[in-house]
Amino acid sequence: MLRRSALVLCAVLLALAPLARARNPADEPPNAVLLVAKPTLLDPNFSQTVVLATQTREAETVGVILNRPTPLKAVDVLPPELPASSYADAMFFGGPVLRQAVVAVFRSAGKPAAPAFHLLEATYLTMHPDNIRALLQPGGGRYRLYIGFAAWAPHQLEGELLRQDWYVLPAVEDDIFREDTSGLWKELLERATGAHAALQRRAARPG
Repeated sequence: MLRRSALVLCAVLLALAPLARARNPADEPPNAVLLVAKPTLLDPNFSQTVVLATQTREAETVGVILNRPTPLKAVDVLPPELPASSYADAMFFGGPVLRQAVVAVFRSAGKPAAPAFHLLEATYLTMHPDNIRALLQPGGGRYRLYIGFAAWAPHQLEGELLRQDWYVLPAVEDDIFREDTSGLWKELLERATGAHAALQRRAARPG
């Protein structure tokens, strides 16, 4: 039963991540999910985390951790040529890969000028400095900055799902940009376990 449920979650993730062969990832259909760490996941990089994840054209999975704010400010991290003083919020720890890299998750009514991953209808993820520079300008829109990101090689995440490390939920903009993320993991864990129980009940029905 658990293995079947994990396979279903793998299918959900893959179904939400069509691999359009576009030059700019922003040309691809939106694809994003929330990975909610199960209490049994003890890896200190991901214990009690919620990860906003998307799949690349190369079938790799990348994303950022939504609920690990740091004491750092943009002026501590951004290069001097970027107007860091315009971003007053905390920098979030996005994941253990390239911890010096700056990543932005942002809203945009239109396709960004520089490459970005298309997450939701009007939400993108980018590491491109041109996009980040535009966001830091006055009126740059709704966005959040991260240092580092999470990444999985092709099929690696499927293995972790089969190992029962994660729950998978649809990505929702209100969760992505929540101001206080301190209770995000517990709230989504409750949401995910409820959905998981419902899935098991449906799978157990005869016929």
